[in-house]
Amino acid sequence: MNTDNQLEKLKQIKHEITRFMMIYKFALAEMETKIDILKEEFQLLHDYSPIEHTKSRLKSPESIMNKMLRKNSELSLPQIRSSIKDIAGLRITCSFISDIYQVSAMLQKQDDLKVLAVKDYIKNPKPNGYQSLHLLVEVPVFMSDCQEHVCVEVQIRTIAMDFWASLEHKIFYKYSQAVPEHLTRELKNAADRAYELDLQMERLHREIQQIKDSQEEEDTLSGLKEIILNNQQMKLPANFVKLLTE
Repeated sequence: MNTDNQLEKLKQIKHEITRFMMIYKFALAEMETKIDILKEEFQLLHDYSPIEHTKSRLKSPESIMNKMLRKNSELSLPQIRSSIKDIAGLRITCSFISDIYQVSAMLQKQDDLKVLAVKDYIKNPKPNGYQSLHLLVEVPVFMSDCQEHVCVEVQIRTIAMDFWASLEHKIFYKYSQAVPEHLTRELKNAADRAYELDLQMERLHREIQQIKDSQEEEDTLSGLKEIILNNQQMKLPANFVKLLTE
């Protein structure tokens, strides 16, 4: 193959890889927009959002290649697409466990998303203690010449779960040897304590919400028993309200 042909071939390969990575980038952008809309809707209408923050990640070509080599798979773009489902990843952090399932339900109800798989590592934690809810969703991406359906992995977890997972990853990043048993046991214990904290905070949140709802109901009833005219507050006698009601 002469130099000109080699250059043309390299240009073509670069173009194909760039386009391949772009569709995953655009799929992430679509998902982030959806999350931003849900977050703003809840803040405006409910004065509370189940979504604390999000973080997206796109695997690098080098990381993709290494994963394919570990799998002993053919190194082609179609094979990569079918073999690796987490090229595009989105992490959603919530305050409470109930928020996780609420966000998951909202995403699964969106007509343009196709749910490929759900893995609940909260009800069924991994042996090392890892907890999170994973969704594999297929996102439509509209290019200039076609429509692509792209897989995105969505991880939804609480702040405590995210804290544990982030530190666990830092502790063992690039650690290639077998993990000593006592460290594995301590990490599992730490994960259990984080889960207990989540349950405690969930209970406190529920109790505070009940108190808040009760107070709002009392305030509403109180407000219905009076009228304000010309900045003057006037009580409505209970018997007067009863007579008008009858």
